[in-house]
Amino acid sequence: SYKQPSAFIVTQHPLPNTVKDFWRLVLDYHCTSIVMLNDVDPAQLCPQYWPENGVHRHGPIQVEFVSADLEEDIISRIFRIYNAARPQDGYRMVQQFQFLGWPMYRDTPLSKRSFLKLIRQVEKWQEEYSGGEGRTVVHCLNGGGRSGTFCAISIVCEMLQHQRAIDIFHAVKTLRNNKPNMVDLLVRTLGVYKLEGISTLFIDP
Repeated sequence: SYKQPSAFIVTQHPLPNTVKDFWRLVLDYHCTSIVMLNDVDPAQLCPQYWPENGVHRHGPIQVEFVSADLEEDIISRIFRIYNAARPQDGYRMVQQFQFLGWPMYRDTPLSKRSFLKLIRQVEKWQEEYSGGEGRTVVHCLNGGGRSGTFCAISIVCEMLQHQRAIDIFHAVKTLRNNKPNMVDLLVRTLGVYKLEGISTLFIDP
């Protein structure tokens, strides 16, 4: 993130045998948002890792479904997460944002405006719930290209908000220095540039 170091944790979609580890990561690293940029696909070892109702238990970690909402290309779900082995820590509310507007066959989202809306919704939840201090887990099929695009455009939008100027090269380079496969295709990097114009939506009038 432009203003918060280590704001994003990027990973691949949880595998059937790593769902427990995924939720432990969310809890241990104080994450309050999850951004999902791929489809559930058991054939690709991308299972549904959250409950649609009730509680899922992963060892001592309990994930309780609270609510869900569909708005255009975004399904938002809220969960209450709790570590039964550490009751003194209380619980954490986590919102998952599943973006539906990026089919597997495309290198870029179907709608730039919808993608920017996703970024804005995540930013709003982070500010309202955790005061901007919580981290965001971003995942896609391989934990690289799509996730890197989301992080890069989020950084660009923060630049626009705080200094009215952007440095796309710096944003992408910073991400790739941390994870080489971030924004892995040139067309995605070019997509970042194309989104630059619409990113002005993030500047308050």
